Amino acid sequence: MAAGQEAAQPNVLLLIADDLGADAVGAFGCPTEGTTPNLDALAAQGTRYSAAHVVVASCRPSRNGLLTGRYPHTVGGGEFDYLSVPGVLHLPGLLRAAGYRVGVLGKVEHTTPYARFGWDLSVDKGALGDGRSSDRYVEHAGAFARAAAAEGEPFLLVVNAHDPHRPFFRPGDVRRAKDAEHPPQRPSRVFQAEEVTVPPWLPDLPEVRDDYARYLSSVRRADDTMGAVVADLDTAGLGGDTVVVFLSDHGPPLPFAKSNCWRASTRTPLIVRWPGPVPAGAPDGRLVSSLDLLPTLLAAVGLEAPPDLDGADLLTRSESWRTVLFTQFHQTVARRDYPMRAVIGPRYGYVYNAWCAPGQQLRCDSMNGAAWGAMRASEDAAVAARVALYLERVQEELYDYAADPGGLRDLTGEAPEELARMRRLLLEWMRSEEDPLLTDYAAFLGG
Repeated sequence: MAAGQEAAQPNVLLLIADDLGADAVGAFGCPTEGTTPNLDALAAQGTRYSAAHVVVASCRPSRNGLLTGRYPHTVGGGEFDYLSVPGVLHLPGLLRAAGYRVGVLGKVEHTTPYARFGWDLSVDKGALGDGRSSDRYVEHAGAFARAAAAEGEPFLLVVNAHDPHRPFFRPGDVRRAKDAEHPPQRPSRVFQAEEVTVPPWLPDLPEVRDDYARYLSSVRRADDTMGAVVADLDTAGLGGDTVVVFLSDHGPPLPFAKSNCWRASTRTPLIVRWPGPVPAGAPDGRLVSSLDLLPTLLAAVGLEAPPDLDGADLLTRSESWRTVLFTQFHQTVARRDYPMRAVIGPRYGYVYNAWCAPGQQLRCDSMNGAAWGAMRASEDAAVAARVALYLERVQEELYDYAADPGGLRDLTGEAPEELARMRRLLLEWMRSEEDPLLTDYAAFLGG
C-alpha cells in the first residue's frame, strides 16, 4: 500500500472505451495483429470474460445500466438523459457515501447519473485532447490517484476514452480539440487497409476495409490511453490496492453493430485485474452482463449491495449462474425510438424488433460513415440484401452464433424448437421485469 494510504478498502479504476467491439481486441480473438497490446497485457494480469455483454448498445443508456446494476427501463435510463426515476442508488454515490473520493475523466455527462451529482474530479474531453490524448489522461488520473493516496482515501476513478468513437483517426487529420493547447495524439500504430481483417458481419468492400482500418487505428489510440493510465497507477505503487476493470460501452459504430441488439452490438471486452482475489491469465466463459459490475465492485470493497439489483457478483462462483442474458435498445442519440429486445445464450441469439412495421426504416449513428455509404452504393446482390435487412428489419431474428459468428443466416424458419424456447424466455423475462413492450410482444406471439 502506498505511503499515506491507510484505507482497508481497495481503490476502483473503471476504464471504459467508447464504441470498441470485443472482436477488435487481441485477447478476445481479433485476427488483425497489434490492435491492443496494452489491453492484452492487462488481460494476462487478470481475468478476461469472453462472453460479456453490455445491456444496451448505446453510450449513455449503457452507462446507466452499468452504474446502477439495473435494466435501464426500470430506472428511467433507457434514453439519452439523466435517470428519470428519483433515488436510484448508483456506483459513485454508494462509494462516496463509504468514504471514497470519486472522479471521472471524459464522457462526463454520459457518466453522471443525476444532474445534481457532483464529482470530486470532473474533466471532460476538451482538456483531454478531444478525449484522445493519453498524456492528458495520465496527467489528471495520476494527480487524482496520488492525492487520494496521500490523504489516506480510497478512490473511484472512471476513465472514459472517446476512442474509437467516430470520427476515426485519419493520417493528416488536422481536427483541433476544444482546448487548442491539448490536441488529439497520433496512435502509436496506424493500420493500413491491406493489413486488416474485416469482421464477418460486414462485406469486404474496399471502402469498408479502409473505414475499418481507420477504426482499428482509433482502437489502438484507446489502447494507448488505457495502457498509459494503468502503467502510471502501477508506477505510483497503487496497482496492488486497486480493482482495475476495463470494458467498452458497446460495439463499433458500424452497420450491424452499435445501436442494435445483435451479438456484435453488445459483446464487450471485459477484463478485471485485482492481484490476489482475481486469478491472472484465467479466461472466464460465463455469460456476463454489464449489470454484474455494480454488485461485483460493491462486494470487492466490502459494501452490501442493494436488494433490487439485476446483476450478480462475478467473484462469487455459483453453480446456478445464468444460462442466458437479456439486452435491449430504446432510442438513438437523435432521439428516434427503435425498441428492440434480445436473448443471448452460449450459442443462439434471438432479437425482437418491436418497431418493425411496413414503411418504417432504421436511422441510427451506425450509418454515418464510409462503410455504410459503400454498402448502399454496392450493386452486389448479397450486399443489397444486407442493406435492406438493416434498413427495414423483420420482427424477429434467430442466429446460431457458434456456426455463424456474423449473424448472416436467420434461422427463424429453420429451428422451430430453439425459436419457441427463445420466445418463451423473452416473454417470461418481460413479465418479471415489467417491460413496457410486454403487451406488444404477447400480441405478436398471439397470446
